[in-house]
Amino acid sequence: MTHEALKQNYESVLSTVRSLGGERKITLLLATKMQNADDINYLISLGADTIGENRVNELLEKYDAYDKRASVHFIGTLQKNKVKYIYDKVDLIHSVDKLSLAEEINKQCAKIGKVMDILIEVNSGREESKGGIMPEAVCDFYDKLKCLPFVRVRGLMTMAPRCESREEYLKYFGITKALFDELFKNENDAILSMGMSESYEYAIEAGANLVRVGSKIFGERIY
Repeated sequence: MTHEALKQNYESVLSTVRSLGGERKITLLLATKMQNADDINYLISLGADTIGENRVNELLEKYDAYDKRASVHFIGTLQKNKVKYIYDKVDLIHSVDKLSLAEEINKQCAKIGKVMDILIEVNSGREESKGGIMPEAVCDFYDKLKCLPFVRVRGLMTMAPRCESREEYLKYFGITKALFDELFKNENDAILSMGMSESYEYAIEAGANLVRVGSKIFGERIY
C-alpha cells in the first residue's frame, strides 16, 4: 500500500474515532501485526502515538527500527517464557489472564525497578478458543494482582466474538464495560481496550477509550 493510501485510511479512522468519542479522549492504537517499520514510522510521523504488536518475535525484529515517539504495547497472547524478551521494551501489556503470567512480569520488571502497566483480559464471549478471565472471576483475579509491586493494573481488555450485528457487539462489550465501571470507577486514567477494525465503532459506543485498529488502516493482511 502506498503512503498516500495509508494516510487516507489513517485519517479516515482517526476522524471516525474522534467523532464517536465526542468529548472523551479515545486512544487509537495501530495494530501492526505483519506490517513493516517504514509504514509504521510513516504513520507515527503523521501523529500516531500508540502501536501494538501481537507476536514477541515480530516485536523484537522491528523494535530497533521503530520511531520511539510512539508508545509500544503488546496486544497478543503472551507466554510466560517470553516475558523476559519484552518487559523492557513495552509500556503496556493488554492480555494478562493468568496469575503465573502476572507473577513473571513482576519478577522480570523487578530487575530494573519498572512498574509494568497491564490490562486484565476478559473472555466476554466465553469462547474456549480464546484467552481471558471469565467475567465472574475478574474481580477476584484483580484482587490477587494487587500484591505484585511491579505490576499495575490499568484496566480491562476484551476480544469480543465476531458478531453479525451492532446489538451483539454491544452485548459483549457491555459485559466488560460493567466490570470496568465496578473496578475502576474512581480512576480517571483507567483504560478500557475494546474493539478492532470490524468493531471499533461499536466499542466506542459501548464505552471503550482505546481501540486496536489494523486492517482498516493497513489493508487486509496477506498470510
